[in-house]
Amino acid sequence: MSTASLAHPHEPVRTDVLIVGAGPVGLFAAFQAGVLGLKCELIDVLDRAGGQCTELYPEKPIYDIPAVPGCLAQDLVDRLLEQCAPFAFPMHFSQRADSVTDITDADGHPRMLVTTDAGKRFDVAAVLICAGAGAFAPQRVSLPEAAALEDRHVHYAVRDVSRFAGKRVIVAGGGDSALDWALALRKVAARVTLLHRREGFRAADHTVNAMRAAVEAGEMDFVVGMLGSLHSNDTGALTHAVIKTRDGEKTLETDELVALYGLVSEPGPIAQWDLDMRAGRIAIEDTTTYETSRRGIFAAGDIAVYPNKQKLILSGFHEAALALRKAYHYAFPNKALVHMHTSNNPALKEKLTHG
Repeated sequence: MSTASLAHPHEPVRTDVLIVGAGPVGLFAAFQAGVLGLKCELIDVLDRAGGQCTELYPEKPIYDIPAVPGCLAQDLVDRLLEQCAPFAFPMHFSQRADSVTDITDADGHPRMLVTTDAGKRFDVAAVLICAGAGAFAPQRVSLPEAAALEDRHVHYAVRDVSRFAGKRVIVAGGGDSALDWALALRKVAARVTLLHRREGFRAADHTVNAMRAAVEAGEMDFVVGMLGSLHSNDTGALTHAVIKTRDGEKTLETDELVALYGLVSEPGPIAQWDLDMRAGRIAIEDTTTYETSRRGIFAAGDIAVYPNKQKLILSGFHEAALALRKAYHYAFPNKALVHMHTSNNPALKEKLTHG
């Protein structure tokens, strides 16, 4: 898939739909846009496609995708990239959508001009926001010595399990991700210690039970406490952590720290787009189109909220598919959208089969 536009950098890129967010929902939306005959471009604040699946848990199993009994999060992203590759829609990374202005074309039809923080501009008929939880970043370890260890011995995601092979690892956190990774890493690490500030967890019962069983079996350790300080040797390698517990301080020898405290997320500049926002999410009034309170702007995935909303990837797929059908009418106001199954469309079938 292309990562750059051929348009002059000072000229707006004219396309039918701008997809904000290149996570799983955004990637499937790009495929659906191609199926409908819409041109689109994608932007994402991250430096690559995949959203949270790639950034936070690429090796975590996903089981709720229809017809896919199970796959890793990164595998799902790779499959979605392969699925929409025949349309070669441009993707623009490391930039966010900053502002949107209503404009009209030469025929008087409403359009929008979207500008990113990198100065790129898009002249579009519709915007589909698939930004997940919004602009997000992991909650970092607040200790002053942690910054110098980040990306070497302090990690906020597990992207390569093999790098922890034979290492002493502390996994800090009390949610599903922390427990899942503590259980997974115990199979490759020399020793894994799960660190959490209290006995209770924000994780599924079966995951908590699995962790306690692993501790009972001596396969891993669990310590109730908080990080007090991190210590390195002369080469800058992490050697041990001091833990604050109810009974005082405890020293844990460790090579790697995986801090999974969750994400800090916010909608970013989208909050200034005159949309109906509720607790950082975009309210949807009509679930037949997933259009927001502002004409031509749609939302799909975790950032969209409405009664009985289910935060599932498959829900985002459905929302994006319906949103794009309404967006089609904005892109082609004088043209009817004729539904046709992909298997009955020779030209589309040729493109998807042979690229």
